[in-house]
Amino acid sequence: MALLPVVLVFLHIVSTAADSESHVIETLPGYPGLLPFKLETGYIGVGEDEDLYLFYYFIESEGDPEKDPLILWMNGGPGCSGVSGLFYEIGPLNFNLSSYDGSLPSFILNPYSWTKISSIIFIDSPVGTGFSYTNSPEGYYRSDTKLSMDNHMFLRKWLLNHPLFLKNRLYMAGDSYGGKIATAVAFEIAKGNEAGLQPWMNLKGYIIGNAFTDLDRDDNYRVAYAHRMAIISDDYYELAKSSCNNEYVNPDPSNLQCSYALQLFKECTRNIWDQHILEPKCGELTSPRPDDTRWGEAFIEDFPEEHLFQSRHEESSCFSYDQTILWLQMKNFFASYTWARDDSVQEALGIRKGTKEEEWVRCNRSSVYSFDVRSVLEYHKLLNEKGYQILAYSGDHDFGVPYISTLKWIHRLNLTIEDAWRPWRVDGQIAGFGL
Repeated sequence: MALLPVVLVFLHIVSTAADSESHVIETLPGYPGLLPFKLETGYIGVGEDEDLYLFYYFIESEGDPEKDPLILWMNGGPGCSGVSGLFYEIGPLNFNLSSYDGSLPSFILNPYSWTKISSIIFIDSPVGTGFSYTNSPEGYYRSDTKLSMDNHMFLRKWLLNHPLFLKNRLYMAGDSYGGKIATAVAFEIAKGNEAGLQPWMNLKGYIIGNAFTDLDRDDNYRVAYAHRMAIISDDYYELAKSSCNNEYVNPDPSNLQCSYALQLFKECTRNIWDQHILEPKCGELTSPRPDDTRWGEAFIEDFPEEHLFQSRHEESSCFSYDQTILWLQMKNFFASYTWARDDSVQEALGIRKGTKEEEWVRCNRSSVYSFDVRSVLEYHKLLNEKGYQILAYSGDHDFGVPYISTLKWIHRLNLTIEDAWRPWRVDGQIAGFGL
């Protein structure tokens, strides 16, 4: 099956990589001495008028940058900064929480960074995320379609400015909502390559973790997931199945038995944190589900800072039970605000003065965003038919995008199974299962 025609708005970038700016950074506030890896930050203008300025952090591979793959990492939300991937997930630095007291945080090296074997671009997108900005108020009205096109245009222009990486294997990557966008961007790249856009991009595939695929179906599998994890009982699950006809997202409002079954489900899951079912759901850590009118990750900056540095044994609504892991997580998030809002940090990163009217936030909930691509399953099918590689991984304690949803959309691709379901190991210990 042929890929769909490419959108012509990208054609003008063949001849220009203007409106871009980059800085190589050797020292970074919070890290002692010279950085042991190459860090570059910068802006690239995208959009029809190139007036959307996307900020990025680029870490060159610590292995063999001439041969190692290049990854564009997209965080979720949508609207969460590349800082999330850089410092909290796969980047070479982590905040040193043992010494963090609310002042400028320090860093420790992450021995498991993906930059050990790949070069990674962490991007602040859509515009309005992190340090990305626009001078046009209309530019803050983004959508799945516009975001995918913006990131595609960003990467083509970035490669024009970094021609040494044109030959490297290229992968799109992201988790949660970023996984959905990574899939869509891979699709845009494939279309562009077939249409002859320059530069040609050496796309090999994409990597997605607990990724949104179909907004309605992803939500629909939460009931089955809750049953498998013993969050709801057999009786509750059977009642929901028999009365709702496996339609839990938009049930018939006149079906009173289904409404009752879903109310039982909601009561059992009310205080479960979507992102990790074993963690307590505490105040502003709740994470609303994206839909057409409401979106985004909740914001930890709304949590009272005075609670953060009190003893974990002091009585408070969130820490009554000495919830050490949650306490460390919130402290970790606060560290990013302290760091990114610091004047010396912004000067070191090359942030353009006066471009952010409000203080930096890790995840921006103020932009208007339209979820105009409900499903990317067709993109998966087309990309698979074209021979692109897909690595889909899921944490089994994610309630927001349950692993059952990932398994279901993979099965809907009707692929030939070469290896049966099996465990995989790290140092002899079973660490997960998969195909």
